[in-house]
This record gives sequence, structure tokens and C-alpha cells, in this order.
Amino acid sequence: TLFRRGRHGYELTEAGSTLFERGKAVSEQASAFSLLALGSVEAIEGTVRIAASEVVAAYVLPEMTMRLGIEEPGIEVEIVASNQVENLLRRDADIAIRMVKQAQNELMARRVCDIELCACAAKSYLDRRGRPLKPADLVDHDLVGFDRGDEIIRGFTQHGIPVTRSSFRFRADNQIVLWEAVRAGNGIGLGQEPLADRDPSIEKVLP
Repeated sequence: TLFRRGRHGYELTEAGSTLFERGKAVSEQASAFSLLALGSVEAIEGTVRIAASEVVAAYVLPEMTMRLGIEEPGIEVEIVASNQVENLLRRDADIAIRMVKQAQNELMARRVCDIELCACAAKSYLDRRGRPLKPADLVDHDLVGFDRGDEIIRGFTQHGIPVTRSSFRFRADNQIVLWEAVRAGNGIGLGQEPLADRDPSIEKVLP
């Protein structure tokens, strides 16, 4: 008996839990075996599944995959646009581009670069509302930020600028939506500096 039915649904029995842990270990070993076998193939062809954050998947990878298609026409690319940390051992992706250090010791990881963030807005918005001269001036502006996530609020607080969720006039948890909201003139938001630098409609504000 692997499951026991209770008032709140099914629960694993002790035997079920033991079997699950054994099966999990076998699954991870099989995945590692598969990855090792795939890595020994010499021909540069086939499908590569890449997991990346929404912004990187939408604004950075397409140009890279275009060049890759010219140099290596035998490679097909699948992009998983997600801010979740994919489990590479289970083959959710072959390569993951992440903004955090990976915690799975079985994987090979390489630090690629630092991507600076900056406060920025559409020039049309700044022409209309003025340009902040110091961080405290931001509270008098329309802000663009996360809906449920509190990372930006915590960042403001660390710099001595008390804000709440209501301080952000435009809110979304999808980073592509946030970036497009900034570009459309909804207010001041945070963006990757390389994206801001290459967009003539965007102006960086504050140091």
C-alpha cells in the first residue's frame, strides 16, 4: 500500500515515501547518464532547449539564435521563457541562463557577465513630468513595478525611500509587460542597462 486516503485526500504511506525516494534517485541517475551520452555526440546538430528569463528570452536570445542558425544550420532551438529555475537534471532544458547561482552540484555552470540595472523612462514621459534629480524625487513620479513581487519595494526601502505597492501606478509580474510599459511612457521603472542604451526612446535617470 503506497497511499492512504484521509480527510484531505491521499497521502503517501511510509512504504510509499521510501519507494518515492528510491525512484527519485534512480531517475536522477538515469538523467545524468542520458546527459553524459548526449555530450559525447560529435555532430553539431539536433535540438537544443534553452531556458532563460522572460527579458533575456525576448530581447537578447533572438539575435544570438539568428547568428547561430547561420553558423550551425543543423541546430534547432527551443526557448523556454520563464523566470522559474528549471531543473536541468530532469531535462526541462539543456541550457539555462539564470540570474542566480545554480544549486545543483551535478551541473556545469559558468558565470557569463554582470548585467547592470538602471532607472529609466520614456523620453516622452520625462518631457511631460520632468526628470528626477535625486532618488527621493521618485516618489513624486509615476512608477512601474511588480504586482505581487516585493523585490523593488525592498530595494527602495534599503535606499531610504519608503514606498508601498500603491506607489506603483502600473504593476505587472511579467517583465516583458513592465519593459513595454516603460517604453510606452507609463512611468519610471527598472530595466537592464544594455536594453536601455540601445533604445533611442528610453532615457536613463539618476546614477
